[in-house]
Amino acid sequence: NALPQDITCLAADRMLIFASYDNILHAFARNKEVVHTYEGHKARIHLLQPFGDHVISVDVDNVLIVWNIQSEEEYLQVDFDKATFAVSAVLHPSTYLNKILLGSEQGSLQLWNIRSNKLLYSFPGWHLAVTTLEQAPAVDVVAVGLASGRIIIHNIKFDETLMKFQQDWGPITAISFRTDGHPVMAAGSPIGHIALWDLEEKKLMCQMQDAHSTAIAGMSFVPGEPLLITNGADNAIRVWIFDGPGGTGRVLRSRMGHSAPPTKIRYHGQNGEQILSAGQDGTLQSFSTVHEKFNKSLGRGSINKKKSKKKGLKLDTMALPPITVFASEVAHQSDWDSIVACHQGYITCTTWNYQKTSMGAHKLRPEEFSKHKPIDIYATAVDITSCGNFAVIGLSTGQVDVYNMQSGIHRGRYGKERAHEGAIRGVAVDGLNQLIITAGSEGLIKFWKFKTKDLVYSTELSSSPSGILLHRDSGILGIAFDDFSISVLDIETRKIVRMFSGHHGRINDMTFSPDGRWLITSSMDCTIKTWDLPSGCLIDCFLVDSAAVSLTMSPTGDFLASTHVDDLGIFLWSNRSLYSLVSLRPLPADYEPSMVTRPSTSPGQDVDVAGDEETCGEMVEYVSPEQLGEQLVTLSSLPESRWKNLLSLDVIKKKNKPREPPKVPKSAPFFIPTVPGLIPRYIAPEEESGTQSKVVNLGVLAQKSDFCIHLEEALSTNEYTAPLDLLKSLGPSNIEVELRGLAPEGGGSVEVMLSFLRMIGMMLNKKYNFELAQAYLALFLKLHLKILSSEPNLLEEVSRLSTQLEEAWIHLRTLFNQSLCVLTYMKSALL
Repeated sequence: NALPQDITCLAADRMLIFASYDNILHAFARNKEVVHTYEGHKARIHLLQPFGDHVISVDVDNVLIVWNIQSEEEYLQVDFDKATFAVSAVLHPSTYLNKILLGSEQGSLQLWNIRSNKLLYSFPGWHLAVTTLEQAPAVDVVAVGLASGRIIIHNIKFDETLMKFQQDWGPITAISFRTDGHPVMAAGSPIGHIALWDLEEKKLMCQMQDAHSTAIAGMSFVPGEPLLITNGADNAIRVWIFDGPGGTGRVLRSRMGHSAPPTKIRYHGQNGEQILSAGQDGTLQSFSTVHEKFNKSLGRGSINKKKSKKKGLKLDTMALPPITVFASEVAHQSDWDSIVACHQGYITCTTWNYQKTSMGAHKLRPEEFSKHKPIDIYATAVDITSCGNFAVIGLSTGQVDVYNMQSGIHRGRYGKERAHEGAIRGVAVDGLNQLIITAGSEGLIKFWKFKTKDLVYSTELSSSPSGILLHRDSGILGIAFDDFSISVLDIETRKIVRMFSGHHGRINDMTFSPDGRWLITSSMDCTIKTWDLPSGCLIDCFLVDSAAVSLTMSPTGDFLASTHVDDLGIFLWSNRSLYSLVSLRPLPADYEPSMVTRPSTSPGQDVDVAGDEETCGEMVEYVSPEQLGEQLVTLSSLPESRWKNLLSLDVIKKKNKPREPPKVPKSAPFFIPTVPGLIPRYIAPEEESGTQSKVVNLGVLAQKSDFCIHLEEALSTNEYTAPLDLLKSLGPSNIEVELRGLAPEGGGSVEVMLSFLRMIGMMLNKKYNFELAQAYLALFLKLHLKILSSEPNLLEEVSRLSTQLEEAWIHLRTLFNQSLCVLTYMKSALL
């Protein structure tokens, strides 16, 4: 639902929301989709007024156009002379049919009939520019706000001024009246203060100072309620409730973001629901990924909070510079401060309390600078231990200090005087408080014992590092360099294990996936790249229209959060590998990343389906072969019931024999006859012959089964796949019937029996369907033992099969024994 440019003007009626950018006006339905577009202005629109079935727009060239909302056509266009009447405010007076009241920069007012296009009356005004017009609860009465800070309550029916008020804060930016029985008028100012005027006593009732840190842009009392809604350019909207003594209001609820672009974001905690964000406006805020009602602001950094409160927001000289780097930990956050932050060009680091949503009690700085503040020394890097007890701070001079988070006491320093010759570019503490890793601008990475402060190991890097990031769970350290390359160092072996290059601008930030498999980096070349650490390849890369300043990956792996240059928002990117099939193949060297639009606030945004289909098309689904290798003994995929009980069928039949003979039902229902078997098939209808013969056809009685026919064919072709597939499709009873029918007295022959034994030999040779070969052969031997002993051809084939079976079983038994021995040893050995 986003418009291509910033919205400059906004208005609404009961059905539609009107929004304009530049010289184009749009109408939104249900706050989701643009249903009307009005084009006709030559200059930027700066005033809007819904007017029944029409909407009125005024541009900066002083052209007023009345639009028909449904047909999008111009109903009327009026041009005003800028020198005599430059329109600066527009209002539809209540109960005045087809009439609008216009205010001008020259101070005069005009009442127009839109339907007849006539000027009905001209008010001389007060020789000061009109900034706002507002309808009072009383009919015919209008409040006029002037550029001098004066408010005139005027009766336009009799052209009489009823009362005047004066504000000293500059031009009136907004006016609103209470309609819940209290005669109160609220007026906004350019410096963020709100004045409340008592209309009965005709005096100032109270002031609400610093309601916003910037000018009050809009203000409106909820009809019939003691609630005032205000907003300003500080990216905040607040609801004030008037329920206390003295008539002043308190904040009931608010929604606010940064008033200047965020510089650093990090997920707070392990549930992936809160993102801490530090902005150029000097504030530290917490944003919820679940719902906006859980957002909270930790406030602005201050040298002295008490003095700052007395002086107020505008005159505060105690305010600290914006936060550049911070670290947070949830352990002990309910006991003491859990966040430590560095400020831009400032040596003192501040602590913050997440539970109390305020700045903490301690100011962390070296003891030698406790009395005077150095000019060119400042904190550059910070980390907090996983237990939440200690903060480690690196300075631009190369010093690295440890402080206690609970008491704020200095607990030691690494190195004799300083840890590095150059400025500290990054500090990191491992998950068990054993090691601390520091990076200096001179190109060295040093490992120190956390408790004893001793240097353990030092390694020289190929270039000067710009920042480091440690994934505590896997012990992997990401290092970004000034030459736009990235290295990954294993802190156990202290060796560089991966090197990545491909960015063409300064690397702004890095983040690891929760499992430590991916390293995601953002750069000033406007790309966001995902590197796969196990394979050492680039697996994802995309372009954004504005470079990402900071990145952080959710601890649950579902979202990647980013902030961008000159943008106030935090953008969430979903991890598609969690809910769809995504190819993680390495990208080619000549891969050209595509431009991706940043996520918008629209709840019903269309998903990029084309990209999903393209990715899924690359995936080749793996189909397992029937046999992995010819040397491997492979079992069939048939259920055990189809082969395990073949030798016990006579016992099973005896058990399942009914005690009583089945009774004939009184009236048997009609069934379509089916062929017996696992797959039900209907019996084909018999063709009635013209003359019915009384001679019995003996060929029908001696009909051979399909299995016998396939075995006879296999004797000449030596292809036993067809009879084996047919046997695999039969149930246990049918298998027994087929094997009984192989004997000469059952309709078979010695050649068919020989063919069956060769089929078993083929199965043992290929080591395929191994258990089926054993089961079928066992049943065959049980049924035809007498015939086998009397036929020399069959005896010869059986002896050959016996040798094959023995070899296969000895090989299997050896493998089983080896495995069982190793397993028994692993169970019993004291490791």
